[in-house]
Amino acid sequence: MWVKLNRGEELTARGYYTPRDKGLTTPAYSFGAQVAEVDVDPDTGVVTVEKITTAHDCGTVINPLGVEGQLEGAIQMGLGYTLCEQFVMRDGKTLNTTFLDYKVPAAEDMPQIVSAAVDTYEPEGPFGAKEVGEGLVIPTAPAISDAVFQATGYRCKDLPITPEKILRATGKI
Repeated sequence: MWVKLNRGEELTARGYYTPRDKGLTTPAYSFGAQVAEVDVDPDTGVVTVEKITTAHDCGTVINPLGVEGQLEGAIQMGLGYTLCEQFVMRDGKTLNTTFLDYKVPAAEDMPQIVSAAVDTYEPEGPFGAKEVGEGLVIPTAPAISDAVFQATGYRCKDLPITPEKILRATGKI
């Protein structure tokens, strides 16, 4: 049951930010780094990501909880891209049209995440901020892929990293 407490007027605000013209979409790009710790079952080829440690320079942190959520969401997106999401088509028709066939990571698939926001000031950004989140989708695949390589000797060059690919590369099938 929702109870609305009338404690005053609704607060609404609008703002606009136009970056200085540098010929780019944004004048300030963020930077991030990740390390993944994985467990690879040698008999099945199943990869379990145990822990991801990430650091992201997003300029001035305006909303710490929002930053944490963005970092975790980016890791979840990258995790799916790396280990399970595969768009399958044949003769111009999509074969995996539902989430029963197109696998994405669920909450229980998420590894332990240790994240740190590197709080800096970006003079070109609004209130000193940069983007946060989307940029950290990028290093997730290389971090996991490198951890799988360290564990198995198999360097996957076409995502997703599947158990079948690992078993084939290690001579198990």
